[in-house]
Amino acid sequence: MIRFRSVLAGTVAVLFPAAVLAQATATAEPASAAFATRQVLFWLLLGTLAVVVLLFLVLLVAVIVQLRPRLRKVYNLPTVRSSWSGKVLGLLVGDPVLVRGEVRDEILDHDYDGIHEFDNDLPPWWKYGFYLTIVFAVGYLSYYHVAQAGKLSQAEYETEMQQAALLVSADADDPNKLTTYQPLTTPADLSSGKALFATNCAPCHGASAEGKVGPNLTDEYWLHGGEVNHVYKTIKFGVQGKGMVAWKGKLSGKQILQVSSYILSLQGTKPANAKEPQGEKETLARPLASR
Repeated sequence: MIRFRSVLAGTVAVLFPAAVLAQATATAEPASAAFATRQVLFWLLLGTLAVVVLLFLVLLVAVIVQLRPRLRKVYNLPTVRSSWSGKVLGLLVGDPVLVRGEVRDEILDHDYDGIHEFDNDLPPWWKYGFYLTIVFAVGYLSYYHVAQAGKLSQAEYETEMQQAALLVSADADDPNKLTTYQPLTTPADLSSGKALFATNCAPCHGASAEGKVGPNLTDEYWLHGGEVNHVYKTIKFGVQGKGMVAWKGKLSGKQILQVSSYILSLQGTKPANAKEPQGEKETLARPLASR
């Protein structure tokens, strides 16, 4: 992945120096703006490559059209026409024998209710496809059944059900009973929680959770409990009469847990313009930081 990014950056630097300068300037912008810039550069490079490939194909077709009479003379040579490379050459001069196969139209001595059978080859594409299925079957059997290196569908199903069970509580829809989740600590979960927070929670709690209409979520004071299952409950069911809406039905259980875990990762970050403490003080074990 690192090599690919290096090659991509080098190619862009050669083809689009102004774009590279713009990208360098964008490093001082927020992460979202930098990501958007990289996306633009990626699609610009991809479009350029597509144009180059298209021009190459057009040039190749033009060369073949110009050389077609000479290619046909070569193809008509007996030693060339019957070879596999000659059949490939036949595609360029308009003879699809490589794809269609030999059509001899010789009737065999079979007669079933007036139905006659011709002695023609199976289409090569069909035969090659059949050979490919044999190779695939041997590889599949060796990988999944002999070496047992991969999981079969039943094992994958059981694994997914076990993972789902970690995010489903027997009392998940009872607001009077707490769940028993543990904070998520993987970078992927915390990154997803950060994105969900920025979209849904930042308008009331601030971009850095410093507190606006809602309370500051980075200090040690909590109105409705700061343990992950208390935070999960507050996000899912909301707080009537306090302006905290219920996100049940809008976010999935895993998304709510991701947001809850991200909030806890912000403990002690002390953002600028933090709102004064509200609620009761709780000392929590801080999960893996998101940045």
